[in-house]
Amino acid sequence: MNFIKRVLSTIVGIGIFFVICFFMLILLISLSGGSDSDMVVVKSNTVLELNLDRPINDYAGTFDYGELTFFPNEPSYDGLFNIIDAIQYAKNDAKIKGISIKNNSIRAGMTQTKAIRDALVDFKESGKFIVAYGDYISQKDYYLNSVADTIYVNPVGALDFKGLAMERMYYKDFQEKYGVKMEVIRHGKYKSAVEGYLNQEMSEANREQISVFLQSIWDEMRKEIGESRNISSDELNTLADELAGRNPKLALASKLIDKVGYEDEYEAGIQKAMGQNSDVNRIEIYDYAEYAGKKPKSSTSKNRIAVIYAQGEIMYGQGDETIIGQGVINDALIKAREDENVKAIVLRVNSPGGSALASELIWREIEITKKVKPVIVSMGDLAASGGYYIACNADKIFAEPNTITGSIGVYGTVPNMHKLAEDLGINAEQVGTNKNAIDYSVFEPMTDEQRALIKEGIEDIYDLFTQRVADGRSMTQVAVDAIAQGRVWTGSDAIKIGLVDEIGGLDMAIQAAANAADIEDYRIKELPVYKKDFQSILDQYTGGFIQSKEAILREELGDENYMLLQKMKKMTQLEGPQLLLPYEIEIK
Repeated sequence: MNFIKRVLSTIVGIGIFFVICFFMLILLISLSGGSDSDMVVVKSNTVLELNLDRPINDYAGTFDYGELTFFPNEPSYDGLFNIIDAIQYAKNDAKIKGISIKNNSIRAGMTQTKAIRDALVDFKESGKFIVAYGDYISQKDYYLNSVADTIYVNPVGALDFKGLAMERMYYKDFQEKYGVKMEVIRHGKYKSAVEGYLNQEMSEANREQISVFLQSIWDEMRKEIGESRNISSDELNTLADELAGRNPKLALASKLIDKVGYEDEYEAGIQKAMGQNSDVNRIEIYDYAEYAGKKPKSSTSKNRIAVIYAQGEIMYGQGDETIIGQGVINDALIKAREDENVKAIVLRVNSPGGSALASELIWREIEITKKVKPVIVSMGDLAASGGYYIACNADKIFAEPNTITGSIGVYGTVPNMHKLAEDLGINAEQVGTNKNAIDYSVFEPMTDEQRALIKEGIEDIYDLFTQRVADGRSMTQVAVDAIAQGRVWTGSDAIKIGLVDEIGGLDMAIQAAANAADIEDYRIKELPVYKKDFQSILDQYTGGFIQSKEAILREELGDENYMLLQKMKKMTQLEGPQLLLPYEIEIK
């Protein structure tokens, strides 16, 4: 009994300690929140440091903390377009002399990386320098760094340049061995999100679509790298086949880089370029983004173009800055629609899809909105399946060349543990009043009648999905079906088959929205505004005190096993038919 008392008192003590720590943190934030001492200052002779080693969302978010007045209701400045705006501002800022890129593993998608690269290409028109350094330069980093005037690699480092690849996991034998399986119902021969549960090897249809979109992205990368490095696309292919960047000496001989040197030599080179007697000041990109973002806007017009960011997987519910819910997106659409100063709307979609129901509810709100104001879609890294569903009825659709889109198909999965239960000596019995009163049980095999009902729902949603696309894109449903079946396309290919109108980024979509609204002078209004309550703040600021369940599992299982567990868990938690990308896009 005394032992239990001691344990309980310890637990209570720990709880009180964390509560006290939390409120002390809140007090510190409230005391510092109104201070001007944290204002970003940019000095003369400054180098802008572009270190992109944190996850990047398209939209960092604006947050409403309600009555929690010690938190400022202002936007964050670490999103993709904050980075791009900062680079654009630096182009004409006399205090900024150049940009230094030091990345070993950029944490951005391919389309996001291209958007940053495009901004850097534009920055170079100012005549200012861009230099890059890496101990080990990943392939995606090299795509970004290739825009630099001079690229350094550490003498004992390497450059990864070998072409693009993907890996898929297959679980059929695993399911049979352990008695836990996924019952799968799908429409679309390319809808391979569930292929891993049905086969032990990749289907030819899936191999075909992966090969096609990887080649499309690789072609675009080689083209842009070649233009910056003055190397032909064919020669870059040869260099990739020969692994010509696998050590600094080969990378230098192949002209993939310009210099081999240590980081201190790289920094000395910057010092020399700016003048030996000059004090070189430095500022991180995120600090500079805040500095640039708070500068007064050149336009004073009342006209607004609302940019609504739909980023993350689509799930039924409210949603937040990482999950697309019909609640937060539809609230933003209504707010923009009813604001008389908003003349047009750009929906920025970066999503692999998700819930069919939530996708349909967002589609409906867009349908209502576009009758009042122009709605233009800008596609990011992903606008696939449900992500395409919520885009297909826009007045115009823009995508980047390497955007992953399409995946017009539907599937449903339900876990089944009948064999495992049987092996363990577990038997489930059901009793009901009506023929269909008894729901599907994970402990019993799926009946033909249950499968037929689920299949009927899948077919109905696929029919609706293809009809939505046909209506939105002025195509016949038969024509849509021919390019659907769950197949994934890049933006470059999607424009050829009518799923996309133009190749371009968010800037072009905004200009198209302005043209559609017939306005020249305007300002941007970013939405949604995410509401935060006490619990969400508590979770955010106390998460670092205790090792999270995720961290513990990662440590015990290892990264690969943990990711496998998460994928299995995610599939068992999906509710209702899914309009989801066939797989997680992880291009290596």
